[in-house]
Amino acid sequence: RLDRRDYFDDAGRMEENDALAALTALAHPWRLRVYRLLVGAGPDGLTPGELSAQLGLPASTLSFHLRGLLDGALVVQDRQGRQLYYRPLLPRMQALLDYLRAHCCAG
Repeated sequence: RLDRRDYFDDAGRMEENDALAALTALAHPWRLRVYRLLVGAGPDGLTPGELSAQLGLPASTLSFHLRGLLDGALVVQDRQGRQLYYRPLLPRMQALLDYLRAHCCAG
C-alpha cells in the first residue's frame, strides 16, 4: 500500500526527485504500455503472465520494465499464493499530475 510519507512532503505534495523518478519510469514506450494496461485492469492488477501475453513481451524483458515502474513507485507488486500481481499506484500518478500542473503548466 502507498504510504503518503514515502512519496510526499508534509503538505501532501510530491517532491521534485520523486517526480523525476516517476517521469523516468514512464519514459520508455514499453513501460508506458505496461502502465496503461495496469491502469486499465484496475485495482485487481495483472500477473506477469497476463501482461506478457497481452503485450507479446518475453518474460525477461517484461521483468526489466516492471522493475523500472517499481523503481518509479508507479506500481506495487503483491503476492497472492504463488502468483505475483502488479497494480498501479493511482494516488502517485495523481500526485505527479498535480506536481506538473503546479510547477510546469501554471506559467
